[in-house]
Amino acid sequence: MNVKSIAVQPKERRARFTSLPPLARPQAGYRHASDLAALTKPRVMMLAVFTALVGMSVAPAHPDMITSLAAVIAIAAGAGSAGILNMWYDADIDAVMSRTAKRPIPLGRISQLEALVLGLVLGGLAVVVLAWATNLTAAALLAGTILFYIVVYTAWLKRTTPQNIVIGGAAGALPPLVGWAAATGQIGLEPLTLFLIIFLWTPPHFWALALNRTDDYARAGVPMLPVVAGRAATTRQILIYNGLLALASELPWAIGFAGTMYGAITAIGGAIFLILAVRLNGSVEGDRRTAQRLFVFSIAYLFVLFAALLIDHRGEPSSFVRASQDGIVNFSEV
Repeated sequence: MNVKSIAVQPKERRARFTSLPPLARPQAGYRHASDLAALTKPRVMMLAVFTALVGMSVAPAHPDMITSLAAVIAIAAGAGSAGILNMWYDADIDAVMSRTAKRPIPLGRISQLEALVLGLVLGGLAVVVLAWATNLTAAALLAGTILFYIVVYTAWLKRTTPQNIVIGGAAGALPPLVGWAAATGQIGLEPLTLFLIIFLWTPPHFWALALNRTDDYARAGVPMLPVVAGRAATTRQILIYNGLLALASELPWAIGFAGTMYGAITAIGGAIFLILAVRLNGSVEGDRRTAQRLFVFSIAYLFVLFAALLIDHRGEPSSFVRASQDGIVNFSEV
């Protein structure tokens, strides 16, 4: 099965995708705060806020409490707006996937028009507030994150290429840079290592999920790697990315940005992650539990890694990092 056969659907399948009218009215009496909150993808938003907060906390400059709080709220709002706009655009495929069929828009509890307006307003406010509370560099990064997630990943890559999550993963990797820039007004080498870690973590994390949702993605016409290339090729790619991730995760320690505790915890976590990936690569076709274990562990791995960095980071950049300061990008001065 190739990408073209997945991306280009027969008319009857497209009719199933569009069974929900674009401007459907929500069912009376079913509009709740929980539905609005669900649109923001709370779990994804919390991960973005956490990694951004770590980026802000480990930066050499430390804004006051009010500024930090405003920045965190703005980043959360920006992540929430990206989730809302993603659900607005993907309402057709969400309606035919069992994992997403109970989201507010497919159920008719929130109309697509309401979601679009809410997402645009929330995103615009988030960028403005972050620029006002911190600086233009952080605001530009936040705006770029939202646009990349919606335009590049959601509207373009997701439905056209099995590399959708690889390239699109850059959006989820940007929050640490936003947090660092909110504190310093700059982009340095240190947050770029955090960007690389999340960027390499994203494919194995999502492909492990997709392995157990292949029928869902195929039915929706989304060319995820397991659908297009099969299980064996996907598990090999997961193993490769896990190896790269294990190396990249040690970069903060290697450049003197984090201490020995971080390096040790990351080495242990990376070894466990690799073992799970090796087992998955050697598992039989019908083994769903191994993929689920890797998926669950990947979440814990990223959280523990960033928590360890938060506890064990060094306040002053190393000589290697200081030598790179001439190459820092500062959008607020452009």
